[in-house]
Amino acid sequence: MALLINSFQTLVKEAGCDEAGRGCYAGPVFAAAVILPPDFYHPLLDDSKQVKEKDRDLLRGIIETNAISYGVAMVDNNEIDKINILKASFKAMHLAIDQLTTKPRLLLIDGNRFTPYLGILHKCIIKGDGKYVNIAAASILAKTHRDEYINKLHYEYPMYGWNKNKGYGTLIHRNAIEQHGLTPHHRRSFNILPK
Repeated sequence: MALLINSFQTLVKEAGCDEAGRGCYAGPVFAAAVILPPDFYHPLLDDSKQVKEKDRDLLRGIIETNAISYGVAMVDNNEIDKINILKASFKAMHLAIDQLTTKPRLLLIDGNRFTPYLGILHKCIIKGDGKYVNIAAASILAKTHRDEYINKLHYEYPMYGWNKNKGYGTLIHRNAIEQHGLTPHHRRSFNILPK
C-alpha cells in the first residue's frame, strides 16, 4: 500500500485529477476530479492500477458518497484522433473540473504535464495516484466509469474482448483487429491496423 496523504488540505481546498484509458486502442479517455474531506481515509484506497476490480467498484460508491465534490468526464475516440491523446486527456480533466460544485484553490494532477485551468493553480505530481488520497480517488472514479462504459460497448463488438482488455492492445484485441478490422470506437490515429 502506498503512502497516501492529504497534503495541503488543511490550508487550501484541493482537487485531485487523474485520467484512465490513455493508452487504449479503442474507446474514450476518461478523467475525474475529486475534492475529499480533510480527514477522509479508506484502507483500500490506492492507485487504481493497484486495486482489485471488486475493490475499485466498492471504493467508487464510497468516494462518490463522501466526496465534498467530484466530476467525471470523457473525450471520445474521434476527438482523440483530431487533437491527440495528450490534449484529449487534459480536456477530459478540464471537463471534470468544470463539474465541481465547490471550486478548489489547487489542482493536484497525476503526471508531469498539464494545460493550466483558468483561475486555479495546479501542481503536477509524478505517480501522484499512489501518493495523494484525492488523486487516488480520482484514478478510481476515472477507471471505474471508463470500465463501465467500455463494458457496454463490448456487447456491440464482443469479438474484441473489451470486457477483459478494456480496449488495450492485448493479443486477443490485436488478432480481432486483424480479422475484423476497426470499429467506429477505435482510435485511428494510433496506427493500430496490421501492416
